[in-house]
Amino acid sequence: MKKIFILLAGIFLMTGCTLDREPETDLADSNFWKSETDLRGACNKLYIDLPGFSHDQRSEELEGKSQNGVSSGNRSVPGTASDWSDPYEKIAVCNNIIAKGKNVPVEQTIKDRWLAEAFFFRAYHYFDLVKKYGDVPLILKAFDTTSDPDIKRGRDPRETVIQQCYEDLDFALQHLPEIDDIPEGDWGRVSQSAALGMIVRIGLYEGTHKKYHQTPGGDYKAHLQKAIDAAEEMIYIRKDHELYQNGFEKLFLHDGEGRQNKENIFVKVYGPLGTINHNNSRELESTVSMTRNMLDNFLYTDGLPREKSQVRPLTDISIDDIFINRDPRLAMTIYHVNEKAYKGPYKPFETNSQNHPFGYAIKKGFILEEDQSNSGSNDKMIIRYAEILISYAEALYERDGSISNPKLDDTVNLLRQRVGFNVDLTNEFVLAHQLNMLDEIRRERMVEFIDENLHYDDIIRWKTAEKVLPVTILGLVYKPGESTKTEAEMVGKITEANGMFKGEKVYDQSNIYVLEEAESRSFDPERDYLYPIPSEEIALSGNNIKQNPKWGNAKND
Repeated sequence: MKKIFILLAGIFLMTGCTLDREPETDLADSNFWKSETDLRGACNKLYIDLPGFSHDQRSEELEGKSQNGVSSGNRSVPGTASDWSDPYEKIAVCNNIIAKGKNVPVEQTIKDRWLAEAFFFRAYHYFDLVKKYGDVPLILKAFDTTSDPDIKRGRDPRETVIQQCYEDLDFALQHLPEIDDIPEGDWGRVSQSAALGMIVRIGLYEGTHKKYHQTPGGDYKAHLQKAIDAAEEMIYIRKDHELYQNGFEKLFLHDGEGRQNKENIFVKVYGPLGTINHNNSRELESTVSMTRNMLDNFLYTDGLPREKSQVRPLTDISIDDIFINRDPRLAMTIYHVNEKAYKGPYKPFETNSQNHPFGYAIKKGFILEEDQSNSGSNDKMIIRYAEILISYAEALYERDGSISNPKLDDTVNLLRQRVGFNVDLTNEFVLAHQLNMLDEIRRERMVEFIDENLHYDDIIRWKTAEKVLPVTILGLVYKPGESTKTEAEMVGKITEANGMFKGEKVYDQSNIYVLEEAESRSFDPERDYLYPIPSEEIALSGNNIKQNPKWGNAKND
């Protein structure tokens, strides 16, 4: 399972000098591109450059040690930005492989198998760009001269770029191996399942984005249909995947790695100490915590949300009261008081032992034995089967305005049953309790994928960021005696009677820690749904690239 990235590290070191020395635009490279080994070696770089473990603090889901510029609205036009340059650098690698790989003297089936990896990753990175910037220059060739006019190409419509993503993924789907046919030593390379998973992700994102933002070009239902068709092929036809049943917590640890876990669709594989590692456990220890804003999405054991449940405590007096009669995933995601954690038992409000003492400490994916810098080796799931299920349910509802109980049983209710949360979501339940089916499907997505880098993209495509970001962000409940913090130290930091804070009602109970005040956060719906394009990129294009609405072109505008 870990062999691929040990191998990748070695091959990349051997071939990297050649690839770096020869310009990516040199199509007449006489020192490389001679064999399948060269094709494979070139594709290895695509995996090393995949994003690893990170904790997305751009939404109301997570809180870091300092205020995030995106979620707070405190950002301006940068001169340069890796959000723009990094994907284009990776796209250039893909284009280079596609252009040069076509001329490698091997059988066409072998050639297409490796080109398919480049097509897959080109779609992956273009989708990343579209999510942030909307319309972007669509470059599909490796430049062989600095005078090529496409070097200064303007922005192509997002619909054009997304259609190219589908085309690239269709090629990948035709020529990549099935996931069960990938050799053990190659585990982690993309497969037909990964291509289908990306089509599901892109189709749902673009379909709902187009529906709620009314972006020009194309039909939102056509994108949703793409997602539905790909999901149905995975769920009902191929049946290569299933939910991991050996414990939700273990899913994110070493137990959930490899092909034996059929929930894995697209993963970044890490190796033992000294090869390719990550810093996830240290980051969970020191940088992020879940907010109460997100915690309140977890249902109670009667299947109802906090504002409707008849089995929840009237108020949270003790910190662990949040776990009473709750969706089991909550206790599988964050720590109980005194649970074995980073530097001894978890202690809320303890600034000496944790650097995120005022939010809910996350244990999802944390490995105590790897609680040191850059020693993590558990794999990063980029797409897992649970996402296919919940995305399928959402796409059906967004397309039709309804979803049948059998489809809910095939999707949402499987996720609940996996963790022992045995209250099924049905149309009758929603009607009886005056719920909204779409809200419940979205809720399921939120609680299933805490700290898996999906939520910010979700609130952007749902067009709800303008509602959920510029609000007061809340943390732990404070109870005297549960920490070393005195009541005097909490004055001006927690809600007062009836949830009042500095004259404003921000919640419905007292003693809730205020992480960020609403006054320090902003979101302009006419501007902030798109990132600002770096000013240097605009200048380098000869002003062919135009800035996104309401963003200035200068760093200090």
